[in-house]
Amino acid sequence: MVADRKIIDHVSGWLTVYDDGFVDRTWTGPPQFKFISDPVPPHHHFIDGVATHDLLIDPKSKLRVRIYLPELPETEKLPVLLHFHGGGFCISQADWFMYYNIYTRVARESKAIVVSTYLPLAPEHHLPAAIDYGYSTLLWLKDLASNKKFEPLLSSKADFTRVFLIGDSSGGMIVHQVARKAAGDNLQPLKLVGAIPIHPGFARSTRSKSELEKPQTPMLTLDMLDKFLNMGLPEGSTKDHPISCPMGESLQGLDLPPYLLCLAEDDLVVDRQIEFYDWMKKAGKKIELLISNGVTHSFILNKIAIEMDPNTSHQTHKLIEAITKFVANH
Repeated sequence: MVADRKIIDHVSGWLTVYDDGFVDRTWTGPPQFKFISDPVPPHHHFIDGVATHDLLIDPKSKLRVRIYLPELPETEKLPVLLHFHGGGFCISQADWFMYYNIYTRVARESKAIVVSTYLPLAPEHHLPAAIDYGYSTLLWLKDLASNKKFEPLLSSKADFTRVFLIGDSSGGMIVHQVARKAAGDNLQPLKLVGAIPIHPGFARSTRSKSELEKPQTPMLTLDMLDKFLNMGLPEGSTKDHPISCPMGESLQGLDLPPYLLCLAEDDLVVDRQIEFYDWMKKAGKKIELLISNGVTHSFILNKIAIEMDPNTSHQTHKLIEAITKFVANH
């Protein structure tokens, strides 16, 4: 009976796990923040220059995507940003308001089609489930590029020779994993030309200096970092697993696309992100670094901060500007 359930794990505000396997993702934090997790229904008409569509692209696996389509001349083919949402592999969805709020801006300002994958969530679906869904979406885009499949929203509008991976927090970690998988496969005629990890949640079993000293926020606390990774990683893994700590792996022979690594100066895990940057540079990979000053993890998803704090607003504008420039140059 429901009344006999016992809580076996809890992440404040976001998630409660019960002993019968039920996972409750009802928001229990401050009420004024609930709206960021509210789903936004798709709208096929253009609002502020962007239309949104939800598609079921694989009935067998129930793989779905949300498409952000900017309103631009029909003759112009647009690059594609394949997006993976964050949430520590355990919470959030592609249709949450906090993603709608920022990725409508990204689509409009970068003049790109955003395709956002609905990812399976842990602890019901441990990694690499979310990575597999992300990669399957990339293969679907390949099928569209080669005319094996047809989707009117993309087949005539997308430039499949300019496909980018983009994701925030745990989604930024998926960006790297999908780029690794793609490096060993022939995706022609699709071309993967860039990867944009935003505040990837890299970690090790030992605490970094930034984890001990940087501020904890509703978007990321040490408790969230530890518990979400424990629930999300393959069973029996530690934070030293290659998904959360890729810096121990060899990059030799991997043809990775150019990266734009976006960091926040006051992110709890910024030290591990810099470690990732140094590791990529040492391996001779193309990687640019953008540091947003005076802001914390996933600040671009916090609509209240963007509207109320001038620096958060400014840093959000700079980040979208950097993404737009990176896309234009590749």
